[in-house]
Amino acid sequence: MTAADGAGPARRGRRAGVRLLKGIGGAVLSVIVICGVWQLLVKGLHLDPFLTRGPVDVWKYLTDPEHDAERTLLWDASRVTALDAALGLLGGTVAALVTALAFALWRPVEQTFLPIAMALRAVPLVAMTPLIALIFGRGLMAVTVIAGIVTFFPVLVNVSLALRSVPRSSMDLMHAYGASPYATLLRVQLPGALPALFAAMRVAAPLALVGALLAEWLATGKGLGYLMLASVTTFELDRMWSGVTIVTVASILLYTLISVVEQLTLTRYAPEHQARTL
Repeated sequence: MTAADGAGPARRGRRAGVRLLKGIGGAVLSVIVICGVWQLLVKGLHLDPFLTRGPVDVWKYLTDPEHDAERTLLWDASRVTALDAALGLLGGTVAALVTALAFALWRPVEQTFLPIAMALRAVPLVAMTPLIALIFGRGLMAVTVIAGIVTFFPVLVNVSLALRSVPRSSMDLMHAYGASPYATLLRVQLPGALPALFAAMRVAAPLALVGALLAEWLATGKGLGYLMLASVTTFELDRMWSGVTIVTVASILLYTLISVVEQLTLTRYAPEHQARTL
């Protein structure tokens, strides 16, 4: 192997490392900016200290040695919500990807079911939650369905558009070599849609977390969603604001994690896209 042969992978590895560092730095900066604006609003607007807490107050509450039981309670609830959101994000993404691939292979399927999907998307999730809980029960399945619904639609729309936006010259080349529609889909269209897939997942990840919180609030009675609701009714406001902080930080971490996975995947399967976006 010549030096030129090894230069390409090494260069792509350096680009992935730079993007990774940028992603981590962006996440840290986002947390700092959100906390700074939050603290300024609390102090600058002289909000009622009985009802509101700033990030400094939350930090003192969580690091107080006397609040070991509170930290344990929040940690246990956070683990439940993390599992709920992860299952919803994974399930919704897989279902949307399979549906988008079916749309790309069979256009009549898209023309039949896409309008139905968009009509269902117009129904507020809060209104659908009691029906979903009635059908699937009040356990993990209901949470997965609710969190998956909010993930499903952005991934479906973005991936479907990306699969149809592959350059015509690439499609013609595959047809000229006699490739089947399945081979064209897997070798050309799907790799070309990877950037759109990850972009949709970055948008859908916080939505999956919100869907999990909603399901916990209205259906299961577990996790951070229910804990924050119970904290409001019992005026445990320090606990409630701590839950809000955990959800906010978790959303940023989810976004960053998906960005890291995106860089690793695109470095392997779509290096030319990374070169254009670096």
